[in-house]
Amino acid sequence: MKEHNHLGEKNGAHREHKMPHKGHRMDRNHTHAHHDHHAHMVADFRRRFWISLVITIPIVLLSPMIQGFLGLREALSFPGQLYLLFALSSFVFFYGGYPFLKGIFDELRSAKPGMMTLIAIAISVAYIYSGAVVFGLRGKIFFWELATLIDIMLLGHWIEMRSVMGASKALEELAKLMPSDAHRLRPDGSIEDVPLSELRQGDRVVVKPGEKIPADGEVIEGETFVNEAMLTGESKPVFKKPGDKVIGGSVNGEGSIVVEVKKTGKDSYLSQVIELVREAQESKSRTQDLAGRAAVWLTVIALVGGAVTFFVWFVVIGKDFVFSLERTVTVMVITCPHALGLAVPLVVAVSTAISARNGLLIRNRAAFERARGIQAIIFDKTGTLTEGRFGVTDIVTFKEDIGTDEVLKYAASVEAHSEHPIARGIVSSSRESFPVEGFRAIRGKGVEGKVNGKDIKVVSPGYLRERGIEVRDERVKRFSSQGKTVVFVMVDEEVKGAIALADIIRPESKEAISRLKGMGIQCMMLTGDNREVARWVAEEIGLDEYFAEVLPHEKAQKVKEVQSRGMIVAMVGDGVNDAPALAQADVGIAIGAGTDIAVETADIVLVRSNPLDVVAVVGLARATYRKMVQNLLWATGYNVVAIPLAAGVLYPLRILLGPALGAVLMSISTVIVAINARFLKVEK
Repeated sequence: MKEHNHLGEKNGAHREHKMPHKGHRMDRNHTHAHHDHHAHMVADFRRRFWISLVITIPIVLLSPMIQGFLGLREALSFPGQLYLLFALSSFVFFYGGYPFLKGIFDELRSAKPGMMTLIAIAISVAYIYSGAVVFGLRGKIFFWELATLIDIMLLGHWIEMRSVMGASKALEELAKLMPSDAHRLRPDGSIEDVPLSELRQGDRVVVKPGEKIPADGEVIEGETFVNEAMLTGESKPVFKKPGDKVIGGSVNGEGSIVVEVKKTGKDSYLSQVIELVREAQESKSRTQDLAGRAAVWLTVIALVGGAVTFFVWFVVIGKDFVFSLERTVTVMVITCPHALGLAVPLVVAVSTAISARNGLLIRNRAAFERARGIQAIIFDKTGTLTEGRFGVTDIVTFKEDIGTDEVLKYAASVEAHSEHPIARGIVSSSRESFPVEGFRAIRGKGVEGKVNGKDIKVVSPGYLRERGIEVRDERVKRFSSQGKTVVFVMVDEEVKGAIALADIIRPESKEAISRLKGMGIQCMMLTGDNREVARWVAEEIGLDEYFAEVLPHEKAQKVKEVQSRGMIVAMVGDGVNDAPALAQADVGIAIGAGTDIAVETADIVLVRSNPLDVVAVVGLARATYRKMVQNLLWATGYNVVAIPLAAGVLYPLRILLGPALGAVLMSISTVIVAINARFLKVEK
């Protein structure tokens, strides 16, 4: 294990680190306008899809190829059917295909051909050729393929857009479930029911059993269990006592409590979470560009393949124009697979739902996808790997007539009357205490009092040194070498035991580090604590490396130092003094519950204060990318077989891929893509 402190010089050139600007919060009105625009686009694609789908039914039934396939040619044929087929197909082409026809101009204008270009070329070729056949050209009609291709692509875009709005809608629905009013306490102790909009910071409200807590605040009276599952994903009700924070929208249990309002409106936890999800909607997904890149290549293949097919059949082999053109059109239509439009959107939809269910708020989707390639993760210590509070780690006794439980009870009994952090740590670690008489603070050295008729003192090492009392015990020396705070418990002036305290390591930290290392990721820690404390934490949870005595403004420099080794680096912090480091990292992850969740510089926000969620982020990012690649391979892989057959390479063997068989292959790949996306899950 390597250890560093902030005094050493950093050697080696730092690579230039380019990253998108993070932390910019748009004007709220603009954000809402964008949200409304996005919702309008979702509704537009949905409307176009359903209308086009309804009209596709008669198009399919009127298509000669389908009639022949179903054996219904005589039953469904009538004079003028091809003209009606042309009219219906024209409507689907111009109405349903409008987003793609418009999109090709946008993509070509920006010199970035992609999915829209591929779809527009395929449907245009099919429409123009089929229209020519209706009005006299000898050949086959592709209207049903044109219509189904438009339907599938509209469905894919609808799913894609709806998926990025799903979490936001769910949260907005949650916001609507807030209580309509609150029981506000008047200064005279009476209660008045007021609308939530009238609550102000500092107001005190009564929350009765079973009611929803009306605003973010702090419990000042009463004890209860609060269900925060819908907000934080924490399945078990959380015990709340005076001094604990509560979140607006969570459900009170069986106890009645009085809450002092701390935050309302747009400053509340729920509003901030909704805003984070809205920001994610503006984040461009890089893996969605995979489909775009595939579409570019398929566009090239369609154009080149079509041209080569026509040239070979018409010029080289000397087949007639109509046959050569039919082969060319078949190649160009088959090159655009239906499944390509669903390959990425379906995975994004499933991924978005999974991340929301698991309390992973993805603000920057591109950064989330970078998480699959993370090589090193740097954790902040306090509040991230540890709980950020003092607690008892070890208890030892020096006499056989007393046990560790009794030492802790005596200490907790006396310390219950002190507000010192050490006292709170001891009291919170003990399940019970005894009544105390004659409590007195020993200034700067400890506390004392009468417990069960015995004189109990909880004192510092300095107190013992002043009185010439020497404790020779290797265990105490080891605690001190680990940077822990040690206090001694005296019973009737005799030192009976010692209690070691430190910032409590989260129980999930060791497992999280073990899993991340199992995924091939180096795990490091940043802390402003001294080297002894850092070494103890690093050894306890199995870190590869740690940086001790790092001042807040030096944290970003440490991230840059690790990046200079050529590694993709994630930073995990509590989002308060870690902002520069979160911004510097390739992937910034803020960990923490409550109102501290709204961290401007983080790419990903973890609702729960659980390091294991970092494992979930990496696992989900890897699984998401893998599913996208698999789907794109399924969506485009059939082209390897279909395009040569459609071009006629096996024509001498009387094997020629017609549009019907091409459609079957496309349908199979579409079904496989849809099923495969549903199997996406968080790696455990």
